[in-house]
Amino acid sequence: MELIVVTDPDTLAEAVADRIARAVTARPQTVLGVATGSSPLGVYRALAARVAAGLDVSWVQAFALDEYVGMGPDDPQSYAATLQEAFARPLGLHTSALHVPDGTRPDLDQACRDYERAILDAGGVDIQLAGFGANGHLAFNEPGSTVDSITRVVELADRTRADNARFFDDPDEVPHRAITQGIGTILRARSIIAVATGTAKAEAVAAAVSGPIDAACPASFLRLHPDAVVYADPAAASRLESLEVVG
Repeated sequence: MELIVVTDPDTLAEAVADRIARAVTARPQTVLGVATGSSPLGVYRALAARVAAGLDVSWVQAFALDEYVGMGPDDPQSYAATLQEAFARPLGLHTSALHVPDGTRPDLDQACRDYERAILDAGGVDIQLAGFGANGHLAFNEPGSTVDSITRVVELADRTRADNARFFDDPDEVPHRAITQGIGTILRARSIIAVATGTAKAEAVAAAVSGPIDAACPASFLRLHPDAVVYADPAAASRLESLEVVG
């Protein structure tokens, strides 16, 4: 797994957006995997600027990594609404181009199977953008998740709920369950770009990049992928040694 340490979050976002833009230019029907959280937001802003400058994304489809159980797309705290606001609308994507797991279905297991099938029917994800959880989770694959896991309903760890509480008016409103793509699902993407910024992610980045490859840090499974790269700022990479910072 390649590690690229970039001087600051804004420069990091520009570098990742450049990488994605080159892929979309080379293959207009690119299927993107998209993530929520604070880390990818700069990337989405940088991509929107490239669209404004002429990047054609009219054929792009996007698949979200996860969604809270019980929240529909009309709920402003849902990942469907968040990604429409932060990603799809700024890039001018049609609503139907963004696919998000349906956490409101009566049969959640069938919803998970349908989402797996939708990704396969689209030809698979070409570039998966992901972030790191502070506890090393990848999407909502909490510690203990297996490398062959697929899209499923999961219970969120207390630390994950506490980290996500900043997006809610009341910490008690943070859902306890979510639908997430599994580690095995994520590893099927042809290319993976993971983004980490800030000291809160330093321990997770160190474990993912240089610790054991095991379920204690699900992000470490990215090292099994033939084309995975981590972009980190110096704060997120501060627990690692012998770093070369690019600007």
